[in-house]
Amino acid sequence: QVQLVESGGGLVQAGGSLRLSCATSGRAFDNYDMGWFRQAPGKERDSVAAISWSGAYTKYADSVRGRFIISRDNRKDTVSLQMNSLKPEDTARYYCAAGPRGGSWQTLDPKDYDYWGQGTQVTVSA
Repeated sequence: QVQLVESGGGLVQAGGSLRLSCATSGRAFDNYDMGWFRQAPGKERDSVAAISWSGAYTKYADSVRGRFIISRDNRKDTVSLQMNSLKPEDTARYYCAAGPRGGSWQTLDPKDYDYWGQGTQVTVSA
């Protein structure tokens, strides 16, 4: 019974930045670890980043480490993904997801996440 809605996607030139946001409703936000994932046409859904329920711990995929930053604001029930130095390879539909508190942030495995948003498109031009 958790609803998630992503926003902030768009078209950006390589080297630029975007900030994605995910607004949640339903059960208490701090009951969940949160993750960001992405999927390009014809490809499997890939992990991007995750953050623990309190925001104390984060984990990043190798492809985005050093460029992307995940954060959360439990007072606003939101999670964000700051994307810097964007590359054409980052083009995908980006999804936020909620998973069991204390475990899913460590695995960054889509199968460990229970609730998903509808996604927001990010397109990076060369």
